[in-house]
Amino acid sequence: MPWRVVPLLLALLLPSLAAAQMLPGQGTQAEREGLEIGTSTSEIAITSDFRGADLTIFGAVTNTDDLLLAIGQYDVVVVLEGPREDATVRRKERVFGIWINASSMTFADVPHSYSMSSSRSIDDITTPLDLTGEGIGIDHIPLRPIDFAGNFNSLNEFRTAFRRLQQVGGLYERDPSGVRFVSSNLFKASLRLPANIPNGVHTVRAYLFKSGKFVTQKSQPLRVIKTGIEQTITDAAHEQPIFYGCFAVLLAVLTGWGASLIFRKD
Repeated sequence: MPWRVVPLLLALLLPSLAAAQMLPGQGTQAEREGLEIGTSTSEIAITSDFRGADLTIFGAVTNTDDLLLAIGQYDVVVVLEGPREDATVRRKERVFGIWINASSMTFADVPHSYSMSSSRSIDDITTPLDLTGEGIGIDHIPLRPIDFAGNFNSLNEFRTAFRRLQQVGGLYERDPSGVRFVSSNLFKASLRLPANIPNGVHTVRAYLFKSGKFVTQKSQPLRVIKTGIEQTITDAAHEQPIFYGCFAVLLAVLTGWGASLIFRKD
């Protein structure tokens, strides 16, 4: 055999020899875990008597490690984010006995509502640094001020005030036990929709963690719409503002005239 052929044969045989030395059932590279989710409904209809609702999310974790799964090293966090918009927080101060708006701060592109469920407390799932990096949790939602020129302490005060106001209003909620594994790799999550949930396109997000490390996420849209007379009035106000304004004035005039006829004294 010519000596020049030997290096070529070695180059072809080395990968095969290395693969033959691997343990049975062991691939060349472990497949990464995957995540699949589905919601109980793709649309939420809000009526005049809407008092809130529960949204159920079903999901599955694929390509799991059986040992890590058996000892509970997989965690899931599910979030429902409302439409994003700028939000302004105002600070009131007492001047001459009267409370007035003294200063304000506007945060850019924040979710109007935020409902979160997890398999356990997110502080026990991973580090605050990782939560901040992925923007997971009420305390880790990015709050970026617009045209901010103050000091850092003032920024933290406004951020804390915004989160507090959203939670008091029922728009930001969390449930540290809202995600439950119903089998080895199937889970079920329940999210609370507040009565004052904004209409628009919301986003369901599911995050998968393995041994405290973020692995992957999956998202799915969810529409929240108003129905009935409320939606008719909203559409008229936005799509035909001139007609809506004229009708409102006419209705006010007729109501006042009718009331004067009913309650007038002869």
